[in-house]
Amino acid sequence: MHEQRLDYTKAAPEAFRALLNTEMQVHKTGLEESLIELVKMRASQINGCGYCLDMHSKDAIADGESVQRLVLLSAWREAPSFYSERERAALAWTEAITEIATRGVPDELYDEVRGHFDEKGIVDLTLAVIAINGWNRMAIAFRSKVGDYVSQRGKK
Repeated sequence: MHEQRLDYTKAAPEAFRALLNTEMQVHKTGLEESLIELVKMRASQINGCGYCLDMHSKDAIADGESVQRLVLLSAWREAPSFYSERERAALAWTEAITEIATRGVPDELYDEVRGHFDEKGIVDLTLAVIAINGWNRMAIAFRSKVGDYVSQRGKK
């Protein structure tokens, strides 16, 4: 098991707050929380971020997400009946933005996403992808400890 390299929240609290402010904005956008969690999970799968997968699977389940949908998420194209058209468009967008250096963002994908999100929604969705990719990179680079996260969702 890898040891945590450093606690970036303490080493650079201003950087942590900047990411946190972006995260807070994502949750003010009006995007469905369930959609945001799917986006976070899918980007974290692509990036191989154990810390974020642990966190967001626990949060999604606490919010009422089914374990089955989370288990099938990496193969969402093979299980279309488990995800709405809007969710599938968001997942495809998430993959394209996360892997932008290798795949770009094709016009066909933009047109598909545009069919499910207005312009503000596309920007908000893109911000959600940007945010989780930032968190993934911090957690992976500094080896945030996987498994200790306890969701506070659903608790009063």
